[in-house]
Amino acid sequence: MKKDQYKVVIVGFAHVHINDVAQHYFDNPRIDLAACADMPCKVPELRTDAPYTRQWNLKYCSERFGLKVYEDWLRMLDTEKPDLVVCNSENCYHVLVTEECAKRGIAVCIEKPMATNLKDALEMYRLAETYGSLLIVNWPITWYSAMHTAKKMLDEGVIGDLIEIKTRMGHTGPLGPGAKHKIAAVAAPMTDAEIARTWWHQTECGGGAMADYCCYGSIVAYWFAAQEAVAATGMRINSIHTLANAEDNAAMIVRFPNCHAVLEGTWTTYQHTFKSPIIYGTKGAIVADYKTNTVQLYREFEPVQDIGNITLPEHLKDVSWAFVHYMDGDAPLHETMTAKFNLGAIAILDAGIRSADSGKTELVNNIHWMIG
Repeated sequence: MKKDQYKVVIVGFAHVHINDVAQHYFDNPRIDLAACADMPCKVPELRTDAPYTRQWNLKYCSERFGLKVYEDWLRMLDTEKPDLVVCNSENCYHVLVTEECAKRGIAVCIEKPMATNLKDALEMYRLAETYGSLLIVNWPITWYSAMHTAKKMLDEGVIGDLIEIKTRMGHTGPLGPGAKHKIAAVAAPMTDAEIARTWWHQTECGGGAMADYCCYGSIVAYWFAAQEAVAATGMRINSIHTLANAEDNAAMIVRFPNCHAVLEGTWTTYQHTFKSPIIYGTKGAIVADYKTNTVQLYREFEPVQDIGNITLPEHLKDVSWAFVHYMDGDAPLHETMTAKFNLGAIAILDAGIRSADSGKTELVNNIHWMIG
């Protein structure tokens, strides 16, 4: 039912995106950003006052946006009765948050990735379907016009038939030197032991560079290829953060029926010297730089063309407006936000992770026969 304002609460402050995401909801006049609560810390942290650590995120958001802070997130759900929960917890809690929201008829927006394995993603999908609740996934790349411009050019055959999609994304780590996540604060120096005890560097919490950055590559490849992937070969390595048990560099090669993708993620090197994604076709290549939101077209014997981006409608301005327009009945969710579409992307990521562990190429499980 359409409302003048939709009440939104936040569950979880582990993910560094929450500060930027909360700002979008706060700035939206159709949203009442009312309250927040953190999830229990699965792995106790050694440092809690540094920028972008979970307690710092909670303090920043609650003070900046005037949010009521609850100690118990379930009590908050029952007291506030929100229309939407914005979940920025550790990846390992996504199923639990989805279940508790679905049982209460509350919509939930999961910060990317939907899950770190296909089993969890399928359980989340089934919970939402069982209770008839809304489950959406927020991908920052969905709101970049460069991504939509590149996709439109690809679909129009500007570079001929698709051959390869390449993504390389990363930085010095979520809490690494110079890390800055779309707000003024810059990550503070932390010891190896302090960094290793954050959820980002713990496999049991769903951490690691493959889940953090190859997930972007998986959604981009699935979106642009417009096909179910067949198989994936993955590699994970811990190059620098040796006290942690999650990788800080990762790569995947994904096989589609008619093309392939090369997906890289790093927490040890700066990304800005590499433009991503790059889409290769039989008649040229498209470079869509998500950092600068620019698109370039490359063709043999022709000068590089700077392509002007298409203008996105208001419901693709940011995640808050996408939710409002959907609830109002004015616009459907973009496919990258939907739970069913995300199953296809998570199936790719899941195969890459399984391959990294097995040392073999792994088949990408077709999600359609699993969900009926």
